[in-house]
Amino acid sequence: MEYIPHDPPPIPQPETELAGNSTAVSEQSRVIATCLLAGKIMLQSGGETYRVEDTMKRMAAALGLPHSHSYVVPTGIFFSVDATEPAKLIRISERTTDLHKVSEVNAISRRIGQGELSAIDAYGLLQQIEGQPSSYSFAVQLTAAALSSGCFTIMFGGGWGDFIPALICGGTGYAAVIAFHRLVLVKFFAELTASFVIGLLAFLLVYLGLGHELDKIIIGSVMPLVPGLLITNAVRDLMAGHLVSGLSKGAEAFLTAFAIGTGIAVVFSLFM
Repeated sequence: MEYIPHDPPPIPQPETELAGNSTAVSEQSRVIATCLLAGKIMLQSGGETYRVEDTMKRMAAALGLPHSHSYVVPTGIFFSVDATEPAKLIRISERTTDLHKVSEVNAISRRIGQGELSAIDAYGLLQQIEGQPSSYSFAVQLTAAALSSGCFTIMFGGGWGDFIPALICGGTGYAAVIAFHRLVLVKFFAELTASFVIGLLAFLLVYLGLGHELDKIIIGSVMPLVPGLLITNAVRDLMAGHLVSGLSKGAEAFLTAFAIGTGIAVVFSLFM
C-alpha cells in the first residue's frame, strides 16, 4: 500500500530570502519596543491616555509602520502592528507626576517624525530618560509642599498668623504620605493616614496657641495631597472619548479625596 502524505513537504527558501525576512522582523521588533517604551514612560509620568496613544502611533508611522494599533488604559498598554506579530502588553503598576519626562518623550517623537533619529537611537535615548531620577529631589518637593500649604491658607482667607502652622502641617503631611506609601502599598491608606496626621497636628498647634483658624490651616495643608493633575487628565480623557481611562482616573481621584476627607473627619470626631 502506497503512503500518501496529507500535507505537501515544505518548499525550501533561499538563504537570502530568509535573511531578508529575519532583518525585517528584527527591525519591526525594534520599532515596537521603542513605541512601547515611549508609551510606558509617558503613562507612568502622568501623561494623558490619548496623548500616549497618539505619540505611539506617530512614532510607529515615522519609523515605517503606518498601520499600528494601540490601546492604553491607566494600568497597561496594548500595541500591535497589522496582526503580523502578536500584540504586545506592558503592565503599568506605578504612576507619578513628572511632566518633564513627558516633554522629553514628546521631543524625541518630534525628532523621529523629522527623520533625525532611528529606532535604535530613539530607544537608547528613551532608556536614558526612564533611568533618570525625578526632576526634583525630595527636599525640593517637601519645601514646595510646605510653602504651598501656607500660601493656600492665606488664599482661603486665613491670617498671616496661620501661615507657619499651615507650613508645618503641610510639610509634615507630604512627608507622611510618602513614608506611609513605602510601608503600605495601598495608596488609599497612606493618604488617609497622612491626612489624619495633618488634622492631628493642626489641632495641636491651635491648642498651643500657635495657630488661630483651624479650618483654614487644615484646608491649606491638605491641598498638596489633592489629585489635581489626575482630575484634569480624567476630564480630558473623557472629552477625548477614552471612557474607560477617564472613568478609572476619576474613580482614583475620588478615592484620594475620600481618603483625605476621612482622615480629617476622624480627627474632628475625636477632638470636637
